[in-house]
Amino acid sequence: MISERCVEARGEGGSVSIVVAAMAAAIVVLALGAADVARVFAAASRAQTAADAAALAAAQELALPEGTLTPSELAADYAASNGAAMQACGCEPGSFAADVTVRMLVGPLFLAPDDLSVAASARAVVDLPAA
Repeated sequence: MISERCVEARGEGGSVSIVVAAMAAAIVVLALGAADVARVFAAASRAQTAADAAALAAAQELALPEGTLTPSELAADYAASNGAAMQACGCEPGSFAADVTVRMLVGPLFLAPDDLSVAASARAVVDLPAA
């Protein structure tokens, strides 16, 4: 009788380590997924900053032209200096509004392909005081 109990106990002893290993692997995958989500949100925030800066620069150039660059070129420069690429600029001459769309690469991720990108749009309107 004693020998039968020892055999039964030895047969089930390794199942706990398998469950613990599976739980540890699941926790690691969840942590990597959370890190990827955080990187995507950070890239989206940086893209929005780039879009805001580009739209403000383009709107200022539309309202108070300096003549060195077109509003679209200026918006592209501001987007590039913030790490983004300008996709579109609605910078109509004679208006005081600029609509800018930029795209930015997210960067290396753990659980997704590395070529993901985020887009952001911004609109800036200059309201000049009446003369």
